Amino acid sequence: MTGRVLKIAVITGASSGMGREFVFALDADEVFDELWVIARRQDRLEELQMRCRAKVRPLSLDLIERESFDVYRRLLEQERPEIAVLVNAAGCGLFGAFAQMDMDAQLDIVDLNDRALTAMCHLSLPYMSRGSRIYNMGSMSSWQPVPYINVYGASKAYVLSFSRSLRVELKNRGIDVMAVCPGWITTEFFDHAVHDDTISYYNRFYPPEQVIRQALRDMKKHKPTSVLGLPERMQARLVKHLPVNMVMKTWCKQQNKD
Repeated sequence: MTGRVLKIAVITGASSGMGREFVFALDADEVFDELWVIARRQDRLEELQMRCRAKVRPLSLDLIERESFDVYRRLLEQERPEIAVLVNAAGCGLFGAFAQMDMDAQLDIVDLNDRALTAMCHLSLPYMSRGSRIYNMGSMSSWQPVPYINVYGASKAYVLSFSRSLRVELKNRGIDVMAVCPGWITTEFFDHAVHDDTISYYNRFYPPEQVIRQALRDMKKHKPTSVLGLPERMQARLVKHLPVNMVMKTWCKQQNKD
């Protein structure tokens, strides 16, 4: 590739769940020179090459650690790529009562869902140009306070607010920013988030591939947010107009937390 600029996509959380499926979807939808895939598990990242057309560059980084951003910064300075797509899909959560859960584990949620996402955007933007796109993984929790998923929900509210305002700032540069805000998705997220029966009611699940197909369509239409499913879109609109206490009371009643 010497003598020309690498066109790349950067995907965090690429070893599983939404990040992994984004890798496959982007590779099928567009031609890239390389896919820079970021997660902790090197072996899972290396396995992605078997299903991708583009060259996969695995970057085994723990984005909770600030040193990871130095590694990413140095690599960008060395390669000087064109980042056509950035997907911030790395994330984690915990279900339970705030006061009864480990403090450090909850701080990790903020660090990964918000601080890492913010850092990845800031470091990547100098290498993005007109037509580049940023997908930030939000949640239905982005739209409302969510007791018993307290810190996770608040972290996703940050993602939505940050993405909306960053979109405005980058409009004149022709860079699109979209918050992807799905409902429940069948991924490994629940293997880490669920430790008891605090959350017992799940209205419906969607496969990650379907969420991503919708996100790709919505990005092509330059939408600021992507919400899969008519019931979810109605909910997102409705909670804007209802009293916050009513919204939280309804959620708690669904989870038998009256």
